[in-house]
Amino acid sequence: MFQPDPQLARSEVLRIFNHAQIYLFLGAAISSVGVVSSLFALLRRRFDPLLLWFALLALLYGGRLWMRYQLLLQLDLRPPVFWRIYTAVGFLVPIPAFFFFRELNLLGRAGRIACNIVWPIASMLALAGLIFGSQQIFWNINNGFVAIALLLVSIALIRADSEKDDIRLVRRGLLLFSGCALYGNVSELFGRHDNIEPFGFVVLLACLGIVAGRRALGKEQQLSIIQKELEIAQRIQLSLLPVSFPISKRFQVAARYVPMTSVAGDFYEYVVASDDEAGLLIADVSGHGVPAALIASMVELAITTQHENARTPAELLTGMNDVLCGNTQNQFVTAGYVYLSAAERELRYAAAAHPPMLLLRQGATIEIEENGLMLAAFEFAKYQTVSVPIQPGDRFVLYTDGILEAEDAAKTEFGKDRLCGLIRDTAGQTCAEAADHIIASIRHWSPNQNDDLTVLICDYVG
Repeated sequence: MFQPDPQLARSEVLRIFNHAQIYLFLGAAISSVGVVSSLFALLRRRFDPLLLWFALLALLYGGRLWMRYQLLLQLDLRPPVFWRIYTAVGFLVPIPAFFFFRELNLLGRAGRIACNIVWPIASMLALAGLIFGSQQIFWNINNGFVAIALLLVSIALIRADSEKDDIRLVRRGLLLFSGCALYGNVSELFGRHDNIEPFGFVVLLACLGIVAGRRALGKEQQLSIIQKELEIAQRIQLSLLPVSFPISKRFQVAARYVPMTSVAGDFYEYVVASDDEAGLLIADVSGHGVPAALIASMVELAITTQHENARTPAELLTGMNDVLCGNTQNQFVTAGYVYLSAAERELRYAAAAHPPMLLLRQGATIEIEENGLMLAAFEFAKYQTVSVPIQPGDRFVLYTDGILEAEDAAKTEFGKDRLCGLIRDTAGQTCAEAADHIIASIRHWSPNQNDDLTVLICDYVG
């Protein structure tokens, strides 16, 4: 009976290992790049699909290379399941590569076409490889459609603007990788097994990594610039809001403003402020963020033109509407305005599609409502003024709809009834303490703020 020579077997294992070790090293190195890129993508403040596809490409190619050259496979001792996994991974490698090209947005329509060709076919081939194992027909299909997709990408890169550094870099890396892969396939026809494709892939991966890094760094710089600009815009917007109501013998006023983002569309103003009079405006621009903040600044300008109408709320809102109509890019504004006169012991109130003002008197909350159409939407909008006698000890509460619409984890809105109860609970507090208590309660109810929060409280001392 034939007995294998242990010395020859040991020599064969060493020969195979010496041949495979450089590929094992490359596989581990490429996979490590994928792991680092994945961690970097997860730690970024914003999701970056370019880094994700780059990481997946490195992980799949590096893992496939390591599996191909590990000793079990080289010595033909592979388990069937291992071989099927290796086959499936090989078919999946092109998917992140072409999604990466598409995300670069360098290839235009050709990149989208190539991606749409690759991913469904590659996914089906990977599934077939897991079920049926490695079949030559699967590899023929894979090689054919990948070649066609690469041809589309290459044509798009040739036609693209050569002045762009990213295009030149990707073009060179892809050309080198394609040349290495072609050489490996041709060499097999002559009985050689010079697999230099992984070396070409390392160069291509480096090129793609440089491009991905540039894009990520560029986005970070853009985000940093935008953040600084938003901080400046926030300071400017806050400077437009009155700091405090002047000291008054008859009225005490407190306001609290909590924007959902850096800048917001809520606005309030003390139109009249003296010992015997108070004119308080609150407004809410539709939408959020910078567009709403810009419209809010226009509301501030509009109110400055209406001081002569400060004692007649309906005329004040009508004048504001005339100024705003046609100048807000289809965004509208809700507003409520109350004029309080200590001499006449009367309030006058009008609103434009705004939540009703609430009056706390002797432990009870009373709604004061007189609504017309929203501002900046209809030139023909008209408003009416409602008059109500006031008493010493009255508390008046103006607010924006973010207070009412704040939602808890179960998507239940805070609502008007809870707000009325909350206002009753503040009866023994100063107006500043009451404003703080209302805002704190709303934020406790809805930790994930989904709108701007503004509350304006005025106490009539008498």
